[in-house]
Amino acid sequence: MLPIIRWVVSQHSTRTFEQNWADLQRYPRRPTKLAARVEAALDLHPCDLLIVHRDAEREPAENRIREILEATRDRPMPIVCAVPIRMTEAWLLFDEAAIRRAAGCPNGSMALNLPALKNVEAVSDPKEVLRQTIKVASNLSGRRRAQIHIDIRRLADLIDDFKPLRAISSFRAFEESMCNALRSLGLLRGTDR
Repeated sequence: MLPIIRWVVSQHSTRTFEQNWADLQRYPRRPTKLAARVEAALDLHPCDLLIVHRDAEREPAENRIREILEATRDRPMPIVCAVPIRMTEAWLLFDEAAIRRAAGCPNGSMALNLPALKNVEAVSDPKEVLRQTIKVASNLSGRRRAQIHIDIRRLADLIDDFKPLRAISSFRAFEESMCNALRSLGLLRGTDR
């Protein structure tokens, strides 16, 4: 999510932010409830703006947004809800050139058969589709293809322009949530969208 967040902030904020990701996987007693995870994240990284990411997966996005707002109630900073309909990986299934670079075969010409951008939120397992697409894009076969290391985070770093994601409702909702948070901080760049 960080490359996507950086891009959205650069599009709409009048200033830059130091961005931190609270990796609670390494937390000694990893909290399970969202409110406790928010608390732990804020202990690690006090902030002026909090972005809470929850994949909707099998839940309606509205339920996840409600969970986020309940878990962050009484927080002094603006809250941004980032709720991809399935998984964040669906938001990465659009940039064929970046996928080829991530696969180590930037000049490849093999068909990747990416879903149409308007349909990526309907893909049942975007993470697996992305893994298989990167394997195909690698142009490797057999054992070498099976052993390829898939680094989805690297793919996100290779995408320069996330503007095509504005065709996806969950991304538009995330961007609008970010704009509202920036507006509340007095940091929203004019009406540039």
